[in-house]
Amino acid sequence: MIDPDIVLVPTLGRPREEEALAYALETFPDADVTLLAVVTPLDARMSEGGVLERDDDRTAAARERASQLVARVDQPAAADRVEIDTAGGQPGTVVPQYATDHDVDHVVMYGHDTRSSGLVNRFLGRGVATTVVDRTPRPVTVLE
Repeated sequence: MIDPDIVLVPTLGRPREEEALAYALETFPDADVTLLAVVTPLDARMSEGGVLERDDDRTAAARERASQLVARVDQPAAADRVEIDTAGGQPGTVVPQYATDHDVDHVVMYGHDTRSSGLVNRFLGRGVATTVVDRTPRPVTVLE
């Protein structure tokens, strides 16, 4: 495998995304890392207890969460190697599109176990990580 020049780490404000960022920084020490804060649209399904604010407030909050994520990663020069960007939309659509539009070489993300039963998948839908893997033309590493 050729070492990537640009690695994308999407963040959706979920637990353990710090691990994905740390993995990308450690595994690809010569790559530029983009931390993409995905802002879901107002009509998206909400997680438990979620309250959706106006778009500009949600975008600012997503960017702030991403900045805090970079600060928590115990990697030398993480702040110098990580660029933060934001994009609005459904993560399963936004991440592959961003990867294509920005010539990303590799995507690293945290995902849940995708081996759920058919019944669970029917009610909960496909996982974001599975959708990103299926739709992204570049390699995707999913940490579980």
